[in-house]
Amino acid sequence: MKKNILLTISILTASLLAFALPAAAQQGTSKYIRQGNDQYKKQQYADAEASYKKALERNAKSMEGNFNLGNSLYEQKRYDAARQQYANALKAPTRKENAADAMYNIGNTFMEDKKWEESIATYKKALKANPADEQARYNLAYAQEMLKKQQQNQGGGKDNKEQKDKDKQQKDQQDQQDKKDQQDKKDQQQDQKDQKDQQDQQPKPKPSKLSQEEAKRLLQALAQQEKKLQEDKMKKTKGSPVSVEKDW
Repeated sequence: MKKNILLTISILTASLLAFALPAAAQQGTSKYIRQGNDQYKKQQYADAEASYKKALERNAKSMEGNFNLGNSLYEQKRYDAARQQYANALKAPTRKENAADAMYNIGNTFMEDKKWEESIATYKKALKANPADEQARYNLAYAQEMLKKQQQNQGGGKDNKEQKDKDKQQKDQQDQQDKKDQQDKKDQQQDQKDQKDQQDQQPKPKPSKLSQEEAKRLLQALAQQEKKLQEDKMKKTKGSPVSVEKDW
């Protein structure tokens, strides 16, 4: 997390400013930095931003002004702008521990944007400047873990896409097979219906209206008629042979 520290004008810095800046500019810088710090502590971050900017108008190279302005921008979630102010703070004459803190906060701006590789590199620089910084060490481990998960998810995303494509292909094939089976079933049902319709259209024997006695008498009559026909046929084939005399 970001270090909630505000830099104030140190005695050493004030002494250096006395040689580098006119008295009025020096006094104005300190005034607006103190004012900004009071506003920052009250969580009036936009007002603090305005005060720090006024301090920087009088001394653009102020370590305290740039660092604290970065903090006020960070609290407003303007991470790119905050990162630039921390970088400006590093360009100013500063103590080693303040440089480590600025580097640490730069790492936090990268982490807020989920730029894990950049945050890892920056935390390493902060630890190099201050090896005893446990917060930087913790954030470094956290960023490394998040980068690992991101890389795993990206790889898994590719595998998931391939699996989804495979599943879709199988589903399409199954849908096609289901449609074919349904069509085959419909065709089979239609064939059965057509066969039934054809059978219904064929002439069927009408049920007999004769009684059993009437049928028996009819069969006897038919048998007698058949016998008579056979006798008549035999009569036609019998008879005296006709001799054919030779014509000579």
